[in-house]
Amino acid sequence: MIQIRTATTDDIPAMLATEQAATAYPWAESSFQSSFSERYFNAVALIDAQIAGFYIGELVAGEASLFDIAVHPRLQGKGIGKALLNHFLDEAERRQATDCWLEVRASNQTAIALYQQLGFHQVGVRPGYYPAPGGNEDAVLMALSLAMPSL
Repeated sequence: MIQIRTATTDDIPAMLATEQAATAYPWAESSFQSSFSERYFNAVALIDAQIAGFYIGELVAGEASLFDIAVHPRLQGKGIGKALLNHFLDEAERRQATDCWLEVRASNQTAIALYQQLGFHQVGVRPGYYPAPGGNEDAVLMALSLAMPSL
């Protein structure tokens, strides 16, 4: 069973290990450390009390941004990413965000399909945003409105 809880700075080593296993271009430890202040909301997913994945979110001026999300490769395809993304959206709503934003590698069709399944839509492209073998890769900018329609 997947359990999700608020991440703490004590979780950084496990989050970093997950990030390093899941991506060819992981964040530095200092990036994780700087993502634990008042404007950030971060969570970890646990399987059998072990960190299986995480997300790092930020709320500024009513907009929630998903900065990083990763699931350990051994545990991908088990619903952990979807559970983390749903938690992020619930937390953004709880914090009264009106919109959610994220960027994803254009080649990451699995993640793009998940984001679309949960209501995100493409709003732009950042050319050459991510490092990639032999050059750079575009980022797809995606958004989801959480604002309630006015009556």
